[in-house]
Parts: sequence; C-alpha cells; structure tokens
Amino acid sequence: MLEEHKRWQKQERASRGMEWSPTGRVFTTRSGEPLDAANVRRDFKAIVKKAGLEPEWTPRELRHSFVSLLSDHGIPLESIALLVGHSSQATTEAVYRKQLRPVITKGAEAMDDIFAGDQEQGGAVA
Repeated sequence: MLEEHKRWQKQERASRGMEWSPTGRVFTTRSGEPLDAANVRRDFKAIVKKAGLEPEWTPRELRHSFVSLLSDHGIPLESIALLVGHSSQATTEAVYRKQLRPVITKGAEAMDDIFAGDQEQGGAVA
C-alpha cells in the first residue's frame, strides 16, 4: 500500500506541475505540505460519508476501537499502551479500552450457567 501511495504522490507532483515540498513525509497534502488536524478531519469525514457510516464518527474513535480490538484478541495491555504511545497502561485501560474486563465476562457466563440450570429444573429464581 505504501508503494502505491508513493506512486500516487509522484503522479500528483507530475500532473500538477508544482514543486513538491521536500518534507520527507509519507502522508501529506496534495502539494506535499504536512497534514494538519483540519486536513485529517476533512478527509476522514469524506471517507465516513462514502462508507455510509454515521457522520459523528471521528478519527479519535478509531484509536478507541484499535485498543479495544487488540485487547479483545488477547494482546497484553502493556503492549497496547506501548503501541498507542501511553507512558502508563492505566490511561489505556481507563480511557481507551471499551470492553468488559475478562473477569466480569467469566462471572456473567458462570451466572448464566447457574441460572440456566435452575430454569431447566423448573426451579424459581429468587
């Protein structure tokens, strides 16, 4: 994908006949200038619209989803914290990870098993 992106940048430079800003950045504006937050939000909003998603989606939500998906797939929290640049895994867990902790899930599953057994035996649940 990066090679394809590099080819696109080269074509963009040639087709527009403009001097490319020599920043050395991979992701830039069409003129090679560094992206700023407004550029990213505008482009992201267009992608969200094209994908048919709710317009309220923001780039920040991708970060939360990234953390939650990695956590759901068993990646240790300390590794996730390093990936997202947090100095402490406490921030990663408290702010970004949007999931039930595994111990809560196991407890809920155990309660389902307990009460399912009572229902099968025709017993009343208090």
